[in-house]
Amino acid sequence: MPSAATQTNAVPPLGLLLDVDGPIASPVTRSIAIPSIAEDLAALANAGVPIAFNTGRSDGFLREQVVPPLLEAGLSRDARLWGVCEKGAVWMTIGADGTGEVTVDDALTVPDVVARDIEILVNRDYADLVFYDRTKRSMVSLEQNTSVSNDQYLARQGEIDEQIAAIMSRHGFGFERLDAKTPDAVGNIDYRIDPTIISTDVESARVGKDLGADRVIGFLRDADAAVPRRWRTMGDSRTDYAMADWLHERGYDVAHVDVRPSEGVPNVPYPVRHHETLIHDEAGAAYLTRWVQMVRGEAADDADV
Repeated sequence: MPSAATQTNAVPPLGLLLDVDGPIASPVTRSIAIPSIAEDLAALANAGVPIAFNTGRSDGFLREQVVPPLLEAGLSRDARLWGVCEKGAVWMTIGADGTGEVTVDDALTVPDVVARDIEILVNRDYADLVFYDRTKRSMVSLEQNTSVSNDQYLARQGEIDEQIAAIMSRHGFGFERLDAKTPDAVGNIDYRIDPTIISTDVESARVGKDLGADRVIGFLRDADAAVPRRWRTMGDSRTDYAMADWLHERGYDVAHVDVRPSEGVPNVPYPVRHHETLIHDEAGAAYLTRWVQMVRGEAADDADV
């Protein structure tokens, strides 16, 4: 496969926007558990494919769990990778020497009083179930302890989320949670309580996977780099479709890979791929291998994975 250096002036054949938990990192081990994932990511990046990890995870998580296997797999000096973290509020470059400077959009941070009270809540009542993720810079995240089962966590997640909602209301902040909206005194909803299968995030209502997609296209344009017309996005939840939505609405050729379609596949105007038998990072690994084959010209598409 040719290196990115030989393709400097060429339009990349593909661009990738990838959620991390589920398709890249195992939701069980919270790490890259399948070696081919890092190997294929490095091969794609070295072939000139721009790749962004468009995730709710922190830059610290990427630095500890995702970047080291990529470096071991061998990234070229010309590879273009980004960590777009906390759903677009935090970002950094990733290269052959590791990670670059971290940028935080301070306008998208959760108020300190909310973060403080949620941490107190966890330490007082829920330390057996979750931990408060102190690596987050803009949002507040409570994540399932690996010592408890996912069934145990999900059975009590709603209770925790109710307590978080009470904290938000007590401080007078408007928020949305699932399908419910609770505006502030002047009718604004500035924050979101967003449960996932292993965590709950409290975040600005302006962040999301669509913001991450917007950031990445901006990074390419700011660098005067050619922007691919063909994109693949990949995630494990309904909210991950927002990055494909954003690309499709702007005329890009996009298909979305859902590695956990049991949550429900929405009716969208672009192709949705999912593996017939594999889920999570096993499905992610299968699609990454097919994308390597596509870039090499060994496969025309990924519809039959």
